[in-house]
Amino acid sequence: MSPRRLLGQILKEMEVVNESQVKQAMIIQGQKGGAIGNILIQLGYATEEEVLLALGAQVGMEVINLEEMEITKDIIDKIPASMSRSYKIIPVKFENNILTVAMFNPLNINILDDLRFTLGCAIKGALSDEASLNKAIDKYYPQEEDKSVDGLLKKMAETIDDVKDALESGGEKGKSFNIDNLQAMAEQAPVKKLLNLILLHAIKDHAADIHLEPFEKELKIRYRVDGVLYEMVPPPLSLAPALISRIKIMSNLNISELRLPQNGRMSLMVGGKPIDIRVSTLPTMFGESVVMRVLDKEVVSLDIDNIGLADDDKKLIKDLINLPNGVVIVTGPTGSGKTTTLYSALNFLNDIKWKIITTEDPVEYDLPGIVQCQINDEIGVTFSACLRSILRQDPDTILVGEVRDAETAQMAIESSLTGHLVLTTLHTNDAPSSISRLLDLGIEPFLLTATIEGIIAQRLIRKICQHCKEEITPTDEMLLELNLSRDEIKGKKFYYGKKCPACNHTGYKGRMAIFEMMLMTSRIRQLIMSHASTEAVRNAAREEGMRTLRESGLKAMFDGHSTVEEVVRETLSAELEK
Repeated sequence: MSPRRLLGQILKEMEVVNESQVKQAMIIQGQKGGAIGNILIQLGYATEEEVLLALGAQVGMEVINLEEMEITKDIIDKIPASMSRSYKIIPVKFENNILTVAMFNPLNINILDDLRFTLGCAIKGALSDEASLNKAIDKYYPQEEDKSVDGLLKKMAETIDDVKDALESGGEKGKSFNIDNLQAMAEQAPVKKLLNLILLHAIKDHAADIHLEPFEKELKIRYRVDGVLYEMVPPPLSLAPALISRIKIMSNLNISELRLPQNGRMSLMVGGKPIDIRVSTLPTMFGESVVMRVLDKEVVSLDIDNIGLADDDKKLIKDLINLPNGVVIVTGPTGSGKTTTLYSALNFLNDIKWKIITTEDPVEYDLPGIVQCQINDEIGVTFSACLRSILRQDPDTILVGEVRDAETAQMAIESSLTGHLVLTTLHTNDAPSSISRLLDLGIEPFLLTATIEGIIAQRLIRKICQHCKEEITPTDEMLLELNLSRDEIKGKKFYYGKKCPACNHTGYKGRMAIFEMMLMTSRIRQLIMSHASTEAVRNAAREEGMRTLRESGLKAMFDGHSTVEEVVRETLSAELEK
């Protein structure tokens, strides 16, 4: 029997990847493990479809498109729903006493052996991508009503009036509640099950945030996926107090406090892995608004090699964070991925030889080997106060979660002057604007030029779904938005997502970061000392090689990763600053 060909070799023969790309993937595989195909996909060297075709060639299996198939009931009945969901398989045809089943993991041959033994017939495997397979299983093996949010709401319909009456028995509608009844309702099985399903659906769809928003006549539930909010099936408004109270109980918050904002945290086990959820409540006119931030390390990459940095930018940031002292600033609006970039930098630096301490509000991810401090303004544990104590802990590298005021900025600057590397964040539109912001906080120009080594601005843009990606010819309106002429785009390709089930009909799946990196060169230091304008600093930085956010976005777009709309949406504010 001839040895099985390597996947990387097959992809090279298909002219999908080259030798150096395979070697890079193998190095990462040796360091962190994982399948070579998945690594090549993460690096952007191959698509899911290309890897799937290569896998099919490797194991001698047919690759099928489930979205283009209609499977008859007699075929579906060959395999029970429980087995289909457990093994992640679906039958597609039965000919000559041979049952063909679609699967996404061809290396798990035990599945096929189990099927042969259980069903008493010959089994043939075929390959499909995981997203299409899951959708087909949901389509042909519909879950029981109480296994979906919509179905559960229907099942709960008869109890809703009872819940409503109990909640309102303690006071005026929408104003106050009987706390004992509120807690009792929050502990009821239907309310627990509904909340669990809301959380599970959000995690399954890789939502970053879950919003529960009570209004006068409805309770809205929205998920933020890839930076965009999507509305879900809303439960009746009368369930809002019980549902929100259940969230507060799970987060160790005070359910009797309805007038003040509260912050908490809960932990779940989903599919054998821990998921942390950060909870924030805010009193509004019609009840408490709740936002839950889903913190899943497996969804968010904390590897500096996989956060979207171009090779030249990757070298620059590694050089910056390897400095023995100085200040490195990551800037951008809320939700632009600053924390992920800083965590990735800390992961890269994390070594037994170095003492790394962070001060954060809040601590989002637990990083083994790194001392992390939680800010608590109510008891006086502010960024500046915490930073003073950190300096007495003999650190090598310090992370200051955010520079919010002059005192914190001054402390961060002084910490770097005493021989520490300080990583921190600011809220500005682009890298040059950070200088103006720090000057406005009262930091002297000579301190900025003596300590700041680099400023990184970033944004997150949505990636085109690889299942429905298609080349397009840009319109004149698109070029006008990008400030490009037809001559400037000669030889360039534009793409968009046609929208398909794999991306929930959005045309996008996943996000990537784009960066603007400004190094503190001698010329820029001179400009700061002479109180030059932000525009002058920006022009000097560009002349010395800085790639702007818009230019990074254009590169991502021409590389086939994103669209005109995304680049314009995420870089417009930075362009308007110029």
